[in-house]
Amino acid sequence: MTRPLSAAQLRIIESADPVTGRIRGTPAQLAALERRGLAFRHPRPPHGHYLTPAGRGPRESGGADAHGLLRESEDAPGPEGPARRDPSPARVEREVFTVRAGGEPDLPAEVTPSRLDEVRDAWRGLLEMRRLSRADGSSALPCPWERAHLVEAAALALEAAGHAPAPAEEGTGYRVRRTPQPEAVAVHVAPVTELNRCAVTLERAGWQVGEHGDPRTRRRYLLASPRRA
Repeated sequence: MTRPLSAAQLRIIESADPVTGRIRGTPAQLAALERRGLAFRHPRPPHGHYLTPAGRGPRESGGADAHGLLRESEDAPGPEGPARRDPSPARVEREVFTVRAGGEPDLPAEVTPSRLDEVRDAWRGLLEMRRLSRADGSSALPCPWERAHLVEAAALALEAAGHAPAPAEEGTGYRVRRTPQPEAVAVHVAPVTELNRCAVTLERAGWQVGEHGDPRTRRRYLLASPRRA
């Protein structure tokens, strides 16, 4: 299980600006949240820190804090009734939003309402990161975080637009994979007739997309890279 957040880190996340996701804390606290992928440092002065899509999600009804990062497992009922509440940070389990790139063996068969909320919240956070990273405040083009997390960024754009990740390597849906190219990912889609819909989604999300064929299997796939202008 992932190491739980400290009480101080919980307070920082819970007090984030509800619109921009800006957080405040000591340099050491903010750096620790950066290392865990929950926050990023704005590239321009005054170099504020903001929650990443992972830091903003997921939202869970009936068991999450305002930012959906935590579920307190001590509230689960035991054989003698509800367990006693223990506010100790060591008892708090962190639930960080995980992007579904496709092909994961444990993908659920159906999309739950809570997952839809998680994806929607993460996408809103990503758009806010875009606005914060550009002088003109536009959210049309990918931000530096997306270029550093190509697979996660492309998969989030697809799932936020309603495309489903493939539950297995040969399953129906999309699969986003790394490529030898430093700023491009491959998007495999089944059935292949859905390639065009995924291409349109990525283009609208600010990606440059081209269709290619695998020389060995002859299967068509998309090569996508974040646009800079």
